[in-house]
Amino acid sequence: MATRLKSRTSAPAPARARDGEGAEARPPLPLHAGARLSARVALAIALVGIGLWTAAEFLPALIWATILAVTLWPFYVRIAARLSGGPSTLSALLFTVLVGLTLFLPLALVAYAIAQQSDVVAAWITQSREGGIQVPEWVVRLPIAADTVQQWWHENLAKPQGARAWLQSLNADKAGDLITTFGGQLLHRLFMFFVALIALFAFLRNGDMLAQRCAVSADRIFGDPGEGLVEKIVDATRGTVNGTVIVAIVEGLLIGVGYLLAGVPNPILFTVVTIAFAMLPFGAWAAFSAAALTLLIGGGSGFAAFAVFAWGAVVMLAGDNFVWPKLVGGAARLPFLLAFVGIFGGLASFGLVGLFLGPVVMAALLTVWREWVMPSRA
Repeated sequence: MATRLKSRTSAPAPARARDGEGAEARPPLPLHAGARLSARVALAIALVGIGLWTAAEFLPALIWATILAVTLWPFYVRIAARLSGGPSTLSALLFTVLVGLTLFLPLALVAYAIAQQSDVVAAWITQSREGGIQVPEWVVRLPIAADTVQQWWHENLAKPQGARAWLQSLNADKAGDLITTFGGQLLHRLFMFFVALIALFAFLRNGDMLAQRCAVSADRIFGDPGEGLVEKIVDATRGTVNGTVIVAIVEGLLIGVGYLLAGVPNPILFTVVTIAFAMLPFGAWAAFSAAALTLLIGGGSGFAAFAVFAWGAVVMLAGDNFVWPKLVGGAARLPFLLAFVGIFGGLASFGLVGLFLGPVVMAALLTVWREWVMPSRA
């Protein structure tokens, strides 16, 4: 009995051995080279998609860091050569701190100046509730409908009850919600700013290696034209950023001269705000319009306020429609139309970062068309 049981339990062993031998001798899947390449491409695309989806929240910060690194790299190399004989961890850290302070200090100055005015605004609200809002002098000097505006002001705002009703209509609850939302957005932006600085430090520290890897990868994937495409993208990025910043600074300083001559209150603060807002579409228009309105409300003449607005309009029209597209298009080697479409189309499609991405995309498209599709006409 024991002998039969032993023989029954040991009988399947040869079959298992034969299965094992068959598995070891099994040939690989009969895939052709094209099929293997397609599988690798599909896997690579899937991994890239998953990676982008994972980092979606940080993509704007990473894009900003990439733009800053590409634009500031020549300047960083010169600074690093003086500090440590070439790019290093220490030079990358010091340069990143310098960039962070350069970008953060103007914003902090504006925020501090606005915060300083909070006490004045609170005192004005208290006084308006108790004694009404008196008709300002600039209303009397209006060239059109001055009497009608004064009459409406006396009936609705000059009396305490009218002023209280108007202030109450502003809805303090909504104002509180707006402040809370603004505070949350500010903290989020500060965190993204910190992430961008960390990425910038990493890009600067490993800049040579990253540039070499990008060039080699482009050459392997696209061949010889791939390296030229990378160079065009780099040139377009640097040209767009440098052109935008230079034009914004020049426009802000020229409009700032008008602030000084017209007697605008806090002309330096308004100049800093105008330079910052000049990098945004129609941002400087809001800045010098606010300056003109401040001058008018503060007791300045209507002619001076109009002169501030007119001077700002002339500077911005000339800079945005002629100097900016010409400078950006020339640096990125783009025709005027493609530069114009890239700048404003990028803003409409990608937001603020599209200000720089748009011309880069147009430069890459033009390079592909000139050197890949129609190389004989390059």
